[in-house]
Order: sequence, then structure tokens, then C-alpha cells
Amino acid sequence: MRKLAAGNWKMNGGRAALDEVAALCAAHPAPECEMLLCPPATLIAQMAWAARGKALKIGGQDCHPAVSGAHTGDISAPMLKDAGAAYVIVGHSERRTDHGETDALVRAKAGAAIAAGLIAIVCIGETEAERDAGATLAVIGAQLDGSLPEGATAATLVLAYEPVWAIGTGRTPTIAEIAEVHGFLRARLTERIGAEAAGVRLLYGGSVKPSNAAEIFAVSDVDGALVGGASLKAVDFGAIVAALAA
Repeated sequence: MRKLAAGNWKMNGGRAALDEVAALCAAHPAPECEMLLCPPATLIAQMAWAARGKALKIGGQDCHPAVSGAHTGDISAPMLKDAGAAYVIVGHSERRTDHGETDALVRAKAGAAIAAGLIAIVCIGETEAERDAGATLAVIGAQLDGSLPEGATAATLVLAYEPVWAIGTGRTPTIAEIAEVHGFLRARLTERIGAEAAGVRLLYGGSVKPSNAAEIFAVSDVDGALVGGASLKAVDFGAIVAALAA
């Protein structure tokens, strides 16, 4: 299994931010883990061009479940592939909350991504109220079951656990809490897809930064990270890549 450091730029960045790509690739020409950046859709093609021949993959932040059609403002998985993307994030909590995305829709998007030749990064995670109520495992188990596309394999699926209350807040679960969830997810995946589950990369996301990355990556069944704000600057994301590759 090749570990994965994935950066989600969200709605940030213009052409000037491509300088960060050059700096990241220069600092990590051949990392021991896989590097991925998911910029806004407006930058995917330019970033893929800037990263050509480099040890950096590019991904999208969302896709429509349909291949094409009358869906103004949406982007299909084949379009992302054509622009140079290799991955796409689906089911991020901000999409689930802000756009009312259901597990069924996330599953359809993930299936469309895989059919287009992309690797789907399926996001799941509990809210603070659900955590406080002791419902974390029940919530993420249901999300996994409802969001997992048919036929998913270790080569086509990445699972990202992002506790909603930790995203962009500077707060993170304890190491024991992360270990509990990731162990649960590995077991649940094994129930769903059998031995193939051993090769599915499980990412942790939620206020990952250079100062806590090494401690998080030492946890069993944490195979990388989905990083938000700390992925916008090459120096910060590069430190996280270095911690994962160590």
C-alpha cells in the first residue's frame, strides 16, 4: 500500500497559487508516499499541466453522477478525467451539509468516478452532537454502508474519516479516538468487500498540520491524510508529506 497525502484546496486559489505546486514538487521530487492536490475546478487543467512529469497527482473536489446532460454549473467525472484529474473527492461534509447530499447521492457520484477511471475519495464523519451522544461508530458505519459504491476495490477507492467538528477548527480527536474509528472502518470494510479491504487507504482529515501529523500517522490503519488549509502552502503541506513518508 502506497500511503497518500491529499490536499483539498476547497474554494481557494487562483493562477498565482500554481507557484505552490512548483515549490512542492521541487521540495519532494520523489517522495515515499503519494502526493495529491485537489484545487478548485478552474485550476485543475492548469495544475495538471504544471505537475506533468512530477510526483504529484491532481484531483477534483466533486463530480456529478451523470456523464453529461442539462446540469448547469456541474462537472462530470469524465470531464475531470479529461482535464487531467486522477482522483475526485465525494461526500465531503461541506457538500453533505451545504448542499444536502445524501449517502445515496455520494454512492452514485463515487460509482460515476470509478466508471470514468478516477479514484474516488469517499468522505464520512460525525458531527459534534453525534460524538457527544456516543453515536460516532453508528453514524460513520451507516455512512460507509450507504456511500460505498458497488464493485469498489483498493485500486479505485480511498476512504477519508473527517470528524465534522474537527474540520478547520484546530481541534482533533485524541489518538485513541482516531485509532478506534480507523480500526472500526477497516473491520467494516472487510465485512463489505472482503480481503480487498486490507489494501484500501484510510485517510484521517480534520485540522491535520505539520505539528500533529507525525503523531496521527503513527496510528494503526491511518494510511495518510486529507488536508485542508495546511495544503495551500507548499512549506506546510510538504512537512506533512515528509511526516507521512518518514
